[in-house]
Amino acid sequence: MEFTRLNPLTGEVASSATAMQAGDMAAIAARAAAAQPAWGGMGPNARRAVLNKAADALAAKKDDFVAAMMGEIGATAGWAMFNLMLAVGMVREAASLTTQIAGEVIPSDKPGCLAMALKEPVGVILGIAPWNAPIILGVRAIAVPLACGNAVILKASEQCPRTHALIIEAFAEAGFPEGVVNVVTNAPQDAADVVGALIDAPQVKRINFTGSTAVGRIIAKRAAEHLKPCLLELGGKAPMVICADADLDEAVKAAAFGAYMNQGQICMSTERIIVVEAVADAFAAKFAEKVKTLAAGDPRQGNTPLGGVVDAKTVAHCLSLVDDAVAKGAVLLTGGETSLNVVMPAHLVDKVTPDMKLFRDESFGPVVGIIRARDEAHAIELANDTEYGLSAAVFTTDIAKGLTMAKQIKSGICHVNGPTVHDEAQMPFGGVGASGYGRFGGRQGIDSFTETRWITVETQPGHFPI
Repeated sequence: MEFTRLNPLTGEVASSATAMQAGDMAAIAARAAAAQPAWGGMGPNARRAVLNKAADALAAKKDDFVAAMMGEIGATAGWAMFNLMLAVGMVREAASLTTQIAGEVIPSDKPGCLAMALKEPVGVILGIAPWNAPIILGVRAIAVPLACGNAVILKASEQCPRTHALIIEAFAEAGFPEGVVNVVTNAPQDAADVVGALIDAPQVKRINFTGSTAVGRIIAKRAAEHLKPCLLELGGKAPMVICADADLDEAVKAAAFGAYMNQGQICMSTERIIVVEAVADAFAAKFAEKVKTLAAGDPRQGNTPLGGVVDAKTVAHCLSLVDDAVAKGAVLLTGGETSLNVVMPAHLVDKVTPDMKLFRDESFGPVVGIIRARDEAHAIELANDTEYGLSAAVFTTDIAKGLTMAKQIKSGICHVNGPTVHDEAQMPFGGVGASGYGRFGGRQGIDSFTETRWITVETQPGHFPI
């Protein structure tokens, strides 16, 4: 049995995939568990070689990935290529980590006791990836777990099953032992049952999930019943704070990229631009002019910086946030009519206040609000007035002040004089609060996907009180 994904722009079938059922999950988990010991037992350089082949295989599928992302989620070719570039880098970074999965010798108070902390594979890790940055986030869900010697199950998004299947095809070509890398595809109506069965499977030891906060809470609760650790990277409402001494031209460039790249459908997207009142009018005028140049159009034609959003529901949600804000006194500076159902123009709303939905609710679309702060202290207060805490940014020409303010913002990530959207494979990536917990990336990823064991060796005769 198969299910289909429709192109959000045309309504035509973009892809079809196997509609796996909850009853199929036990066999997949058992297969992964059976394959893991051989993979985990390989030397680090042997695992590195296979991962590097996977990176090459990913890069070779460039045209297939671009076509799949355009068809399934309305992405631009530029966004697809950026996804592939970063994902290939993530696999190479994971490959480099295989020789860095190091333990330590810990001084013991017991004479003759050699005490060691060792990092060992967990077993089978379930990675659940979303549609918005599908190559990046699909690869991130499995690359470092594999480097650490685990077997993986990638639960593909129902909105981009072909894109995620291409990742697994590339990894299969690299030569992983049979059963080490697995993919699960399912129809949307079966998602809850399929994910629940995977979490319940005794062979699955840990879960990493990237997606909405609402679904992250459900996954965390289900995993907690089995005492299984989770790594959750969830929603965001990223603030960009612009101080009175900021370089406004640089702030405009970063805000445009952060708010509207991939039509604002990035977990780190700039959702709130908090500007100190002294420069608010000047910034709003400059930024509105920039936003008016960001045309939205059919991504297949490749002549506009913005393409389509993932579905008509996103358009309706974003417009409802704009309407609520305007009804409560905000000012719409830029906007326009949506075409092809999902090609939504960039919207910019000024004079947003905390009583408006646009201040609190994640838009996940091409909409951003400008909030005016009395001063820098008030700007920090506004930045922290949210349940989310993934990414943030501060713009100021006083770097010492910028660092001080960055430390005051409650987020897992903060950039001084840079956009809220910034990702590198070797960086510790993750949030706080409703944005989740745990960290992907680099050595932090090793901690997320290994078990630390304490092992001792006695080298002298024992002396005991009884």
